[in-house]
Amino acid sequence: MTIAEKQCVPCRGGIPPLTLEEAGRMMEKVDGWALIDDGAKLSRTYRFGDFVEAQAFANRVGKLSETENHHPVISYSWGWCTVVFYTHKIGGLHENDFIMAAKVNAMT
Repeated sequence: MTIAEKQCVPCRGGIPPLTLEEAGRMMEKVDGWALIDDGAKLSRTYRFGDFVEAQAFANRVGKLSETENHHPVISYSWGWCTVVFYTHKIGGLHENDFIMAAKVNAMT
């Protein structure tokens, strides 16, 4: 099973976020994404031909996020959409963030 085929599991908090080393190993599974905020978040900016395409992509990411119950920060404007994942309850990264990043990559 690939990481994009996995489902997010509810994170109730009380566990440590992934270490920078653990997150670095997971990065091999999510092409195009970058660790930001000292390894506490995952980010990727997707490029599009116009505003409508960027907005449509943001909406698709939003629908996927509702299905998985794991919600990113989504920003978009003319020709771009940036998606940032992290797990609020643990203040950093969890496997769910990488699952979602892989699922978003599969949408493109």
